[in-house]
Amino acid sequence: MKLTRQKHAKKNMGFYKHNFHFREPFQVLLDGTFCQAALRNKIQIREQLPGYLDGAVQLCTTGCVLKELESLGKALYGAKLIAQRFQVRNCSHHKDPVSGSACLLSMIEEGNPHHFFIATQDQDLANKVKKKAGVPLLFIIQNTMVLDKPSPKSLAFVQKLQTNQLVPEHQKQSIVQLKEKEGLAKQEGEKRRKRKRAGGPNPLSCLKKKKKKTQEGQEPSAEKNKRRKRKRKRVKAEAMLSVKNEEE
Repeated sequence: MKLTRQKHAKKNMGFYKHNFHFREPFQVLLDGTFCQAALRNKIQIREQLPGYLDGAVQLCTTGCVLKELESLGKALYGAKLIAQRFQVRNCSHHKDPVSGSACLLSMIEEGNPHHFFIATQDQDLANKVKKKAGVPLLFIIQNTMVLDKPSPKSLAFVQKLQTNQLVPEHQKQSIVQLKEKEGLAKQEGEKRRKRKRAGGPNPLSCLKKKKKKTQEGQEPSAEKNKRRKRKRKRVKAEAMLSVKNEEE
């Protein structure tokens, strides 16, 4: 049973790693209900969860969750002690705290850019999480932690990605950050500014080609000069001969 559960967890983690770029350390947002269930079932979250997800984990919560646990008094005192051991992520409800479930939902808005897992036993919160693509859901059942299979919303989102109908927001941000890091964004901007003007022909192509005097081209002119000299000599010789004949 344990091997089957681990196998399903590995498969589901592969889905989120490949399609939504989840990386270690995995950030898990926990609410009071999950902490209470872990306490009741004697589950050591910090020790057991990294092995189950097969990677380093950062356990975290929010100020709203802690205040909600404080307001519930002694009934959830043990859950409050557990939650206080986790890192507290900043939320937008410093002045006006909201319920723990509403706060966690606000942390995964806009495509879950921080790649949070949500760990809860609140069924209403779980149903709302399933309506958002790319948000892994953890819960406790039969004394064990379980990573829920990808929701239909996540599967449909990945299907659209594979048909190139949209690009996830977190991926756009990652691309922009990588371009800025490598200096590609600036180069692309410069390339766009430097547009090629419609110019005329290449000025080098307009230059007149110099005639090459080849040895072959010189030979016919030399022969021509020789012929002229011979002709002059012959004409001169004939003239002298005719003068001589007249004198005789």
